[in-house]
Amino acid sequence: MTGNDLHGPAPLSERDRAVLAVERHAWPGPGAKERAIRERLGISPVRYYQLLNALLDDEAALAHDPVTVNRLRRVRQARRERR
Repeated sequence: MTGNDLHGPAPLSERDRAVLAVERHAWPGPGAKERAIRERLGISPVRYYQLLNALLDDEAALAHDPVTVNRLRRVRQARRERR
């Protein structure tokens, strides 16, 4: 057993919390979210979505922001079912 098994998931990094915060925000139009990703996080939108997708499978992310993570999990599952 690892230490995380005994005490729950490892805490999220500041970047992981920032990624989830961007996802909670309602964006006014096309391009606004992508600009915010570059300006606030200093990463490309492609990298952002890679990180976000990994966070959806992270129990620490679920514990930190269950509403956002569960909403995005439902969206991801619906997309998978449409394929």
